[in-house]
Amino acid sequence: MDAGAGTGAADRREGFDFPAYGGGALSDVLPAVGVALGVPPDSDSESDAPESAGSAAEPADSPFADPWGLTPTSRACLFLIDGMGSELITKNSDAAPYLAALLRGDADGYGPAGIGRTLTAGFPSTTSTSLSSIAVGIPPGAHGMLGYKLAVPGTGRLMNFLKWDQDVDPRLWQPRRTMFERLDAAGIAVTHVSSPRFAESGLTRSVFRGARFCGVEAPDLRAVRALEALESGRRSLVYLYFADLDFVGHGVGSSSQQWRDQLAYVDSLVQWLAARLPRDCSLYVVADHGMVDVPAERRIDADTDWELRAGVALLGGEARARHVYAHPGAARDVLAIWSERLDGVAAVRSREAAIEEGWFGPAVDPRMAERIGDVVVAMYADWAVVATEREVVESRLVGMHGSMTAAEELVPFLEVRG
Repeated sequence: MDAGAGTGAADRREGFDFPAYGGGALSDVLPAVGVALGVPPDSDSESDAPESAGSAAEPADSPFADPWGLTPTSRACLFLIDGMGSELITKNSDAAPYLAALLRGDADGYGPAGIGRTLTAGFPSTTSTSLSSIAVGIPPGAHGMLGYKLAVPGTGRLMNFLKWDQDVDPRLWQPRRTMFERLDAAGIAVTHVSSPRFAESGLTRSVFRGARFCGVEAPDLRAVRALEALESGRRSLVYLYFADLDFVGHGVGSSSQQWRDQLAYVDSLVQWLAARLPRDCSLYVVADHGMVDVPAERRIDADTDWELRAGVALLGGEARARHVYAHPGAARDVLAIWSERLDGVAAVRSREAAIEEGWFGPAVDPRMAERIGDVVVAMYADWAVVATEREVVESRLVGMHGSMTAAEELVPFLEVRG
């Protein structure tokens, strides 16, 4: 495969579902929900590039648009279930009959009826990127949260976005106004209900600005708090987060009985919430990515493969979606080596080619481009490039995600009206 060529038939044959930015991706969710909540599409058209970020002015386009025609509502709950891909719901419909019925659009026999849609996550299909796309309402190339681990320009080190680096200011790293800030300015009471441990995280301060944080540990009690928060204000939005399904999938795989049990719990929790919605409320159920179980024989170890180590300064991203940072002057050689070594196993692109092909969105903010690896890798099928020495914990995971296969990229967007 020609690593420098445009996205073509070879990638499509491997089951890639490329992100449908601008009408069918996670970045389109909150702009549409805002319209459903009564925010005029032509409102909030001010530039959102603060002078403190040292950035150029951005175009004065309104972020509010609804490509799906969501039902108008006064209150909305956006329930994000980490790791619940559309294909996994369909495959395990016996464990999640209500979610599967919502996705099909025939939930009458299981609980409150709703409308099911399938969206694309974006690239990479990973939590930090997807949550940012939802919360800021723009594709990864615009908000800059471009992976699980990225190089911090000028430092020679990587930053894990789920842990953050205390030397990096979250407001400068992600300077765009969030959708929560925009909705708050439009008079909508916004609440973020999640685990208390996320209250002051770098990710929360970077992309969830503008929401009142409500920390609750038990998932069922978290759902109760979400219902209570919906009553705050004449118009309200509650963002509710559930992480346990993804956690179990990473540990024992999405084909395990433990994962199916967790999915069954999620199914009952969604049904419980749907049955208790106020009349003037809509529940939107969405996920940030799906998951692929990676067998041992499909793992290529970059720490023991001398070819994949040559010329590489930092190995970012994750096993299914890599950002490879080359030593000065070695980018071309690293691209050639990784392209040859992963031929038939992954789509390998230079930074410039990945940007041109729209992997990160229709355009990449020049301020964000240098965060992208010199070489970008998206794995086919159930392959992975692990790093058993540098990423001891991550290399042992069973369930993984990050690439653009349908199993990872396709996510549900379910609408239930109170």
